[in-house]
This record gives sequence, structure tokens and C-alpha cells, in this order.
Amino acid sequence: MKAHRILLTTGLLVLATFGMTFAANTDNQTVTLQVSAINEIAVSGDPGALIVNTATAGAEPDTATDNSTDYDITTNESNKRITGVLDSAVPANTELYVFLVAPTGGTSAGDVQLTTSAADLVTGISTLAETNRTITYKFYAGIAAGIVASTTRTVTLTLTDP
Repeated sequence: MKAHRILLTTGLLVLATFGMTFAANTDNQTVTLQVSAINEIAVSGDPGALIVNTATAGAEPDTATDNSTDYDITTNESNKRITGVLDSAVPANTELYVFLVAPTGGTSAGDVQLTTSAADLVTGISTLAETNRTITYKFYAGIAAGIVASTTRTVTLTLTDP
């Protein structure tokens, strides 16, 4: 009987240990997920100097053009636009234009004269990520501009709501 009790007690201890080894304990976590508005535009660098230095005899000077830069764009929103604005006015009797190739689904405004007031360059932009969209600058100087010393202007491109 004593041996039977010892055997039974030992068996119960083995079963209890075995049960604890394979017992499972669980817990829960709450994970919060969110995607915020993403609206990014970046340019590849500065264009080359726009120098008006030729003309056909009897005609206004030739327009200087540069299309060596491009922009990248990412947005996860709908109906965005790109605007352009100058930090200060160009010299008298000159005009600076910019043309942005539109990303997929967007609409380019074509050659837009840049001023110190923001102007729409591309509209109808929605949920996309694209690179290498060409930027073309055109600088026009009428004969009345005379000689204009080298000067710089900052063009700010903004991805914004309509």
C-alpha cells in the first residue's frame, strides 16, 4: 500500500510537471494603424543660366531655353496641384516662363509666366509616385530690356490643394 501511494504520488507529480510544461498563456496587444497625408515634390537641381544673346536681324532677341532639370512627386491624396512663384519680379521688359510635364492623370497648364503671385502649373494630380518629370524654363527679353546684368531669382514649386 505504501509503495502504491508513492507510485501514485510520483505519477501525479510527473503529470503536474508535464501539464505545466505544455500549458499555454496568452495575452493581447492593440496595434494602432494610420497613414497620414503624404505630399512631396523635389527638383533635381538648378537649371543652367538663361542667357539671351542672339537675335535675327530685324526681330526681337531669341528666347533662352533650358530643360535640364526635372521633378519627382509623391501624393496619396486626390485633386492636388503644383503652383509656381518667383521670390521677386524679373527685370523690366523680360519674362520668365516655366512648363512642367504633368504626371499621370494630371494636366499641365503649358508655358506659364512666373510672377510674384502663385500660378497653377499642373492640376488634377491624384495618388501617385513619379520621377523625372521634365521642367522647361524660357526667358524672353524684349529689345527694350537693353543689357541686363546677371541676376538670379528663386522659383518655388508647391504641391498644394486647389
